[in-house]
Amino acid sequence: MAIKVGDTMPSGTMHTMTANGPSEVSTDELFKGKKVVLFSVPGAFTPTCSAKHLPSFVQNADAIKAKGVDTIACMAVNDAYVMGAWGDHQNVGDKVMMLADGAADYSKALGLELDLTGVAFGMRGKRFSLLVDDGVVKEVNVDEDGFSSTSAETMLEQLG
Repeated sequence: MAIKVGDTMPSGTMHTMTANGPSEVSTDELFKGKKVVLFSVPGAFTPTCSAKHLPSFVQNADAIKAKGVDTIACMAVNDAYVMGAWGDHQNVGDKVMMLADGAADYSKALGLELDLTGVAFGMRGKRFSLLVDDGVVKEVNVDEDGFSSTSAETMLEQLG
């Protein structure tokens, strides 16, 4: 069952690239006592994700953070090296934390996994965005096609 408004974020571990290599990020570390926008893309370097979805959050990062958001995080079923390289390629800097959900474990825990084995992509995460306040889900947006309901602009509207 997919995560919904009012649910507590499940425990889990993802990875991010640091100057010293891949580093674990626990969901407690990510969500506890913070307001977080977590968005997921089906894959790093894919067309819509690279041309529209991630750039929408990079371009709107300051406006989102001005609404009280502590962290903006992008998650994909890729490894930390790929997520780090994609973040560098997209000039993300410190605006968006790039999180690797390598085996889709966290996507599955959220009930937002996407089986793309039929098109040789394997298990992925759906395109979604969540607003999480101290570990509790306040907004859930899931796109089946495109990215409009999970864009930074949509999240800005939801933040008021």
